[in-house]
Amino acid sequence: MPTVGVKRDLLFKALGRTYTDEEFDELCFEFGLELDEITSEKEIISKEQGDSKASGASDVVLYKIDVPANRYDLLCLEGLVRGLQVFKNTLDAPRYRRVSPTSGEPQKLIITEETAAVRPHAVAAVLRDITFTQERYDSFIELQEKLHQNICRKRSLVAIGTHDLDTISGPFTYTAKPPGDISFKPLSQTKEYTATQLMSLYKTDSHLRHYLHIIEDKPVYPVIYDSNGVVLSMPPIINGDHSKITLKTKNVFIECTATDLTKAKIVLDMMVTMFSEYCSQPFTVEEAEVVCPDGKTCKYPELAYRKEKLSSEFINKKVGINESTEKIAQLLTRMCLLSQPTGAGDEIEVEIPPTRSDVIHACDIMEDAAMAYGFNNITRTTPRTYTVANQFPLNKLTELLRQDLAAAGFTEALNFALCSQEDIADKLGKKISETKAAHISNPKTAEFQVARTTLLPGLLKTIAANRKMPLPLKLFEISDVVLKDETKDVGARNCRRFCAVYYNKSPGFEVIHGLLDRTMQLLEVKSVRGDGYHIHAADDSTFFPGRCAEIFVRGKSVGRLGVLHPDVINRFELTMPCSALEMDIEPFLGLTAETTLTHDVPMQEVVKHEFPTQDQSLQAPSSRPTSTKTVFGDMSTPVGLKALNDFLADKSYMEGFAASQADTAVFDAIPSPPSSTFCHLRRWYNHIKSFQRERANLPTAKSQLVLAATTPASANTSDDEIDLFGSDDEDSAEAARIKEERLAEYAAKKSKKPALIAKSSILLDVKPWDDETDMGKLEECVRSVSMDGLLWGQSKLVPVGYGIKKLQIGCVVEDDKVGTDLLEEAITAFEEYVQSVDVAAFNKI
Repeated sequence: MPTVGVKRDLLFKALGRTYTDEEFDELCFEFGLELDEITSEKEIISKEQGDSKASGASDVVLYKIDVPANRYDLLCLEGLVRGLQVFKNTLDAPRYRRVSPTSGEPQKLIITEETAAVRPHAVAAVLRDITFTQERYDSFIELQEKLHQNICRKRSLVAIGTHDLDTISGPFTYTAKPPGDISFKPLSQTKEYTATQLMSLYKTDSHLRHYLHIIEDKPVYPVIYDSNGVVLSMPPIINGDHSKITLKTKNVFIECTATDLTKAKIVLDMMVTMFSEYCSQPFTVEEAEVVCPDGKTCKYPELAYRKEKLSSEFINKKVGINESTEKIAQLLTRMCLLSQPTGAGDEIEVEIPPTRSDVIHACDIMEDAAMAYGFNNITRTTPRTYTVANQFPLNKLTELLRQDLAAAGFTEALNFALCSQEDIADKLGKKISETKAAHISNPKTAEFQVARTTLLPGLLKTIAANRKMPLPLKLFEISDVVLKDETKDVGARNCRRFCAVYYNKSPGFEVIHGLLDRTMQLLEVKSVRGDGYHIHAADDSTFFPGRCAEIFVRGKSVGRLGVLHPDVINRFELTMPCSALEMDIEPFLGLTAETTLTHDVPMQEVVKHEFPTQDQSLQAPSSRPTSTKTVFGDMSTPVGLKALNDFLADKSYMEGFAASQADTAVFDAIPSPPSSTFCHLRRWYNHIKSFQRERANLPTAKSQLVLAATTPASANTSDDEIDLFGSDDEDSAEAARIKEERLAEYAAKKSKKPALIAKSSILLDVKPWDDETDMGKLEECVRSVSMDGLLWGQSKLVPVGYGIKKLQIGCVVEDDKVGTDLLEEAITAFEEYVQSVDVAAFNKI
């Protein structure tokens, strides 16, 4: 969410009262905002650049407030104060009006047809007789920047230009010319430049260089002239110095050029509504005419009010409250949505002002009503539907496999879901057209161009980043890949894969083959053709000829394994042989990962459905067996219940991944519901109790967990059968006591062992601003970062493109002391050299 920084004292002065930090935090929450941080300019500079740079900075307290991304009216102090005052009923929502000039014709902006090749749309307006102070001026400039970063999408959709109207004369012309034909003096410069020279000049500007790509490849650049040929601006890059606004400016001409006309109208409305309160006639905006290339004339700003109708029943039902129509209308009015009952039943007419462009559906109005009512005031209710939670089967299987693969001696890696085209195609000896890869339309870097279609490149890159580690390197990853699929509504689908690699002086194919056998054993798939699994020789450009096999399960291909081709190994900068295994794990579930686990039930059906009473639900189709003896012990004793509780600590069922007769048998052996002391057992007990109605249809048990009941001694027992040396119950009680004592001694010894220090190996990509950055100095700055628990390792320069290289540097950190966020923050503080820091690889040691 965007963050707005406002001075606390200035904010309280505008609100007309003073709040404590806690009170203002609560007010923000009630209004749907979040007070993110209380800081100062000096504290911010000290944190980012050090105490030496912070000397002389302001100590004025700043509130950093997080606002919703679509609430453009809250991105400045003026809109924030206005919204809070209306919310607290200390101010009525203002009425914004578009007016004609008191004398003469409206200002006119003429668009020529040449602009169609770059930025075809433009809108304009005038703030007449406005009064600026330093605080108002700063807020005016900051709102432009917030809008540029938010709805304007970093000026790619809309660019805002503000000009001192008294220094220029209309009508104004918006056209496009070759860069060599445009010459003017830009803001903060002392001489004129051509557009070509400006593009070269701003390539090193830390602020403006991010916008050059929008037009630098275009044959013509957009430009706005006044009637005397004076350049107002070259959108979306820079304004002219001639028409810059100052504290003495009284009349402001605002123009917005855009590729999206709707966004341009919204941006213009926001600019004029937020600052029209400082005009001699508050909340009035002077209109301007825009003449399109086809001769059509439009007047801006639109400042359109629109009305929507909805019922109070809709709001009550969706929010979960029961308020009158009049009360809901009052709640909406507090959110700057002037509302009143129409008198037709429970219908409410809501007027949406030009500042609330975020309201596009009845649900948006409902959300504002809930906010005004107060989320904490909504009564908590129990859902009317009866459901039993269950872990997603695919994730359950994934977690179980991860544990056993780690136990087999392999280390788990976690890599990015995005990669370069080269990683999944060229480096693996394939063509990109042969892969079912989903491409990113506007990738920011060459490293993230497509969604990965295989897990293998990520593991090989992880090995390449850890070549200095002792051999052998055995890594695995279980995660999703993305494949194109025309049968899906989004044109692609996720597929859960398992991949493992073995890197050593010898290929180690037998190790990978053994891992496959172990995996199949865990999945309970036998090594036979037909109903089991088998491997068959195959050809694949990624693997060495004659050293590749395809894996078939129940006649269907699920993956491949083999020794990687030497060319593939070299392309990933590796020097030793490597074997790999990759296969799908979804087929082992018997259903796809996207199968719906529940079905939608219409609300009417849910309301009318009668659930069985507690007495009915407890009726079992078969009587409970008399035996309480199980393989875990006697279920009538605390010792037996504790053993079963420990068994269920990481399991949902007695056998496999679904309820079976084994669960119902053990359930029946428990004479009464377990106490809350046995949390795992109680969770399982309540879950299995919900299966009472369909227990007869559950799968049969694979093993006998409940033992046969012991025949009680006859009343006429002979003297030969009398136990003269003590009962079995006494022996079992004594054994249980001894067992408990030994467990307590073991736990005490274990607690005295020193805790292991968790460490991680991190590979960082540190990117410079451009090809002129001193990479040696950059590395020196990075290595100067010193923290307890941080050890820097090897580094190298990796080409990125266009002559630019990034620093790739490894480090080992103690997890409890150093985090990736802390590292990135410390490195990016060297903003003279560092543009960004990314985590290229992260592995637990």
